[in-house]
Amino acid sequence: MKRQGKKVATDRSFVVALSRGLNVLRAFQANDGLLGNQEIAARTNLPKPTVSRLTYTLTKLGYLTPVPRFEKYQLAPAAMALGYAALANLGVRHLSEPFREELMRETGGAVAVGARDRLSMIYFGQSRGMTIGVQLDVGSRVPIATTAMGRAYLWALPEEERNTLLRELKEHYGSRWAKMRDGIERAGEIVAKHGFVISAGEWHDDIAAAGVALKLNDGTGPYAFNCGAPAFRFTEERLRNDIGPRLLTMVRNIEAALGGIAPQIKKQEGRKLRAGGKVARVVEGIR
Repeated sequence: MKRQGKKVATDRSFVVALSRGLNVLRAFQANDGLLGNQEIAARTNLPKPTVSRLTYTLTKLGYLTPVPRFEKYQLAPAAMALGYAALANLGVRHLSEPFREELMRETGGAVAVGARDRLSMIYFGQSRGMTIGVQLDVGSRVPIATTAMGRAYLWALPEEERNTLLRELKEHYGSRWAKMRDGIERAGEIVAKHGFVISAGEWHDDIAAAGVALKLNDGTGPYAFNCGAPAFRFTEERLRNDIGPRLLTMVRNIEAALGGIAPQIKKQEGRKLRAGGKVARVVEGIR
């Protein structure tokens, strides 16, 4: 995690101490278990003495539980309750469940819905049954830059927000950005033509998925859904001709049920978008 930028640091309404405390809580991830002050300091870029004061305070408030034997901490029930309260307020999670379950049965893939968490997407709903090779669950994070869910979300953003996120991704990935940028550009062309994106082996060699964004008219989101499976089951051809269209139909049905407004997908009149077109120019500006 990065330190707060100058713009935030000079915002008189911004409470730095609160931000740091929340960053300590965010340092704990789904499979971590216990973390010590040194590990938290490394993840948050905060000085260890500051982290020590924050973990002490969060312990007193009931958000962390100390484990003296290991000189480490774990999230306490009070912290987890915040997450469960957030899940309870996400109507899209509950309403989409029967749709996700049906698509899972039809395709044999894992179907999830997620929202942005900085440079990742975090799962808040997952239907995976006995899908082999896909071990993600609620609370799991996947990168925006290389996954179908992340790219679907990216191309659903308003242009200004998308450009800001692209710049953040470029700064984060450094020398790896060029290859990722090309994949994001291809995803933009595909979503403009078909309404969904695909990622085959770009995040993990053996995982393939399609992704579709969900837009609502209540100011929340956008969110994104994916349907994924081991690559030997979801070939690129199947993603394009079967999984992607099925997922798109599912998401449009969810949008209708939620009273959302489906984004307009312009017909390309049989012409493929080429490098140098609108999508390419958007990403070109972030090169």
